[in-house]
Amino acid sequence: MTLPNLITIGRLILVPFVIAMIGQGAWGLAFAGFAVAGLSDAVDGWVARRFDMKSELGAYLDALADKALLVSIFVTLAVTGAVPGWLAIVVVSRDAMVVAAIIVSWLLDRRLAIRPLMIGKLNTAAQIVFAGGILGLRAFGIEAGAAEAVAEVLVAALAAGSAAVYGVIWLRHMAG
Repeated sequence: MTLPNLITIGRLILVPFVIAMIGQGAWGLAFAGFAVAGLSDAVDGWVARRFDMKSELGAYLDALADKALLVSIFVTLAVTGAVPGWLAIVVVSRDAMVVAAIIVSWLLDRRLAIRPLMIGKLNTAAQIVFAGGILGLRAFGIEAGAAEAVAEVLVAALAAGSAAVYGVIWLRHMAG
């Protein structure tokens, strides 16, 4: 077990804490936990690259930790009414479709190389910024007004666009 993998596991352990804090309306603690998770994501990647500790397990753990945190936060924010339910549905559905496509391709013995695309990276970045922004706004008692609605549409559009691009790639792979 490498140090970056241990840091990533620590990020996974933070997920229930952040979710519990959102559920209790402890926005400052939720924001702090989210910030620590984000910092740990940067640190584990840097350590893995700098000290040549990259591993296949680490790549899977990192993706799992990122998705566990984001999906959990979007669902919890929707359940608490901090974001609209439709936004959580779009975000979670995109991830569920990507995972389902990968599983189906593996089950049919047509393994698909998992490689991040720019739209996928933009989607993830938008979700991170949006979730962190919502937590920060609530933690500091700031109203975002119309900017929040615009950000919601942007996050949803990137999630839908990303799902479409990955879907086309998957369909071509399965047909070819």
